[in-house]
Amino acid sequence: MPHDAHTPNKVGTHDTKSAHLHAHRHGDAEHQHYFADRSQSILAWALGLTLFFAGVEVVFGFLSNSLALISDAGHMVTDSAALGLALLAQLIAKRPPTAKHTFGFGRSEALAAFVNGLVMLGVVAWISIEAIQRLQSPEVVQGKVVMIVAAIGLAINIVVAWVLSHDKDSMNTRAALIHVMGDLLGSAAAIVSGAIIYFTAWMPIDPILSIFVSLLILKSTVGVLEESFHFLMKGVPHHIDYVQIGTDLETTPGVASVHDLHVWDMSPGQPALIGHLEIDDLSAWPRILESIKKMLLEKHGIDHITLQPEVLRDEEFEANT
Repeated sequence: MPHDAHTPNKVGTHDTKSAHLHAHRHGDAEHQHYFADRSQSILAWALGLTLFFAGVEVVFGFLSNSLALISDAGHMVTDSAALGLALLAQLIAKRPPTAKHTFGFGRSEALAAFVNGLVMLGVVAWISIEAIQRLQSPEVVQGKVVMIVAAIGLAINIVVAWVLSHDKDSMNTRAALIHVMGDLLGSAAAIVSGAIIYFTAWMPIDPILSIFVSLLILKSTVGVLEESFHFLMKGVPHHIDYVQIGTDLETTPGVASVHDLHVWDMSPGQPALIGHLEIDDLSAWPRILESIKKMLLEKHGIDHITLQPEVLRDEEFEANT
């Protein structure tokens, strides 16, 4: 049977219907499921610079036999993967919502940040184990080579950190920035290590500074893991007082009680709220809802709101009165 040109096929109908359901009308929240102004060029530049010098440090790290430089090289290789993952996550996050993923893909940024944090824990563990072994059996390190390569690495890391700092709103980019800041510290430590070895020939300084940098990286990594895990688990945004919201809703004129209340971030920095409200008079719901929407936006910064009104049952009404 020939296909009617005026009748959309099944796929076309499905896509059109999905787009219609995702559309926002007047009075809906002015939110996005991702930050449209984020530029992938920021991460692309950072990835290119980091990947280039990662190769340089890998070669000279093994040639100089410096754990500090090897650690920094390994960290930069990890950063290259982290930045690539962050770039991929931002591209995925900008995909529009679909019939299968109605919230869009903004949460992929937090997922990438969480994965980056787990990888960093592995890097820190490897550096620490290697450093302890070298403290027990010090190895000869070429201090001059370490100083020169680490100085170049420090300059590269400063440029990459400056590039990433232009995207402060993204959790995922902040996670990538922490990687780079760890590299910056690693390069600085490698310079100090190379200088001390070059002028004093004291080899233990190399693993000692490696452990010091690992502890600094560990502190930052734990912070990223906590933030991304909280977001992935749809925790209440840190700047929002969940209990106070419940109190403010219950003290709204016309509202008797609140239950099944949930507050979370749809995407980083975009809080949403759903809940059930028991009210005295269903005919007053439009006025009550308008009052609540104004209060939540002005006091708590929430404009994506879904509330279901329920008429207060007679026995509950008598108990409350």
